[in-house]
Amino acid sequence: MDRIYEAGSLVAGNWVTDGSARERSGPYVRRTVSRARTAQPDDIAAALAYARKSAASIARLAPATRAEILERAAAQVTARRDEFAHLLAVELGKPLKDGRGEMLRVADTLSVAAAEARAIGGETLPVAGWARGVGNTAFTHRAPAGPVLAITPFNAPANLLAHKLAASFAAGNTTIVKPPPQAPAVSTELVKLLLEAGMPIEAVQVLHGGGEVGAALCAGPEIAVVSFTGSAAAGAAVARAAGPKRTLLELGGNAATIVCEDADIEQAATICARTGYSNSGQSCISVQRVYVQRARFDEFVDIFTTQVKALVVGDPLNEDTDVGSMVDDDAAERVVRWSAESGGTVTIGGSRDGAVCAPTVVAAPTPHATLVQEEVFGACVAVLPYDTFEDVVATCNESRYGLQAGLFTYDVRRVVTAWRELEVGGLVVNGSSNFRLDHVPFGGVKDSGIGRESPRWLIEDFTVTKTLLLRGMSIWGDR
Repeated sequence: MDRIYEAGSLVAGNWVTDGSARERSGPYVRRTVSRARTAQPDDIAAALAYARKSAASIARLAPATRAEILERAAAQVTARRDEFAHLLAVELGKPLKDGRGEMLRVADTLSVAAAEARAIGGETLPVAGWARGVGNTAFTHRAPAGPVLAITPFNAPANLLAHKLAASFAAGNTTIVKPPPQAPAVSTELVKLLLEAGMPIEAVQVLHGGGEVGAALCAGPEIAVVSFTGSAAAGAAVARAAGPKRTLLELGGNAATIVCEDADIEQAATICARTGYSNSGQSCISVQRVYVQRARFDEFVDIFTTQVKALVVGDPLNEDTDVGSMVDDDAAERVVRWSAESGGTVTIGGSRDGAVCAPTVVAAPTPHATLVQEEVFGACVAVLPYDTFEDVVATCNESRYGLQAGLFTYDVRRVVTAWRELEVGGLVVNGSSNFRLDHVPFGGVKDSGIGRESPRWLIEDFTVTKTLLLRGMSIWGDR
């Protein structure tokens, strides 16, 4: 019998399953696959109070203790990656190969967070270098900021939860997790794994629900830091609800990849085909716009279309599938509609079967088409010609987003120019925009967000600098 996963709430140290719940229907299997208990106002109040009460006990855990727990969890994730990949496939339509890849990244993220926990330290300040500091000593250390609220998205629910929760715990904080309604089972199961690995029950809570639950948690004065990943519109709502507290926003993108005339066109087309449709294009850095120098444009479109045609589309539980379903039918319909309205030539795709969107290539859409201007977040790539390198850099910068870009060239001057001039948080050279290492800072500018993710940089945001001043005691000369 097909299992329905019951995703309970973890509130104030207790798992709760009774009460109203929201069902999740798998977009490919077309049946209910999980049921998540919806948090009520009393749950929110209890969770906030418990987070404040638990903050001190978690802060007192030694960094080595936190690191050992995260390392055990990383090993368990590796051992159970097939189980999680199956859950991602039925709950989200993510192909097994993508699900396994995500879980390997989760293991890496937990291991990196463990290493960063061991490295948290401080400074001895050179106060005696100025006359008023003579005779004194000053030190700093990084202290836990306080309760963290982690609001996570559906497209990589396990890995992005790992980034936030692992970094928060590594920093010595307790965390309230608000998972995406589309992936409650995956999120809950990962929290349970961390608890089994030894994470104290006081370190984490899980509250399911929609935007109203997230807004109520954001507004809680007990929360010290809000870490959100999602759309730009939702991020603006989170910032309004949070008010004057530290808020980290990893938002949307409209990622561009530039292919210069000196590039290996076959290599560029192959990489763009592989990274433009993984997870059905549901990634903020997924290849959405490819700008190809006009002299190589037709060649690129032909090779790219051929490569996309070779992708295996369909059942996410099939080991050979490259492209499964999108998160729901509406998302797939958006891709079809935007492609048809783009003013370009659809060389392949442009249709859907339920939530499965055929990988779509649109050649030469109009520059002001919605497909070019907004985040499609789906299985569609637009390919556009350009004439000069200066023009294409300026065109890329017209976007209100600025998360990450790709550049194919062997001209180091263009690499340096693009790194300097492109208004993005990261540039991938001889790769597409869709490449990320989980121990490297990741984040954007403009409407793509505020702050950087990856354990080291998140720990900086999840901690505060505390200073100790010793008057009349000096490790320096005192005259």
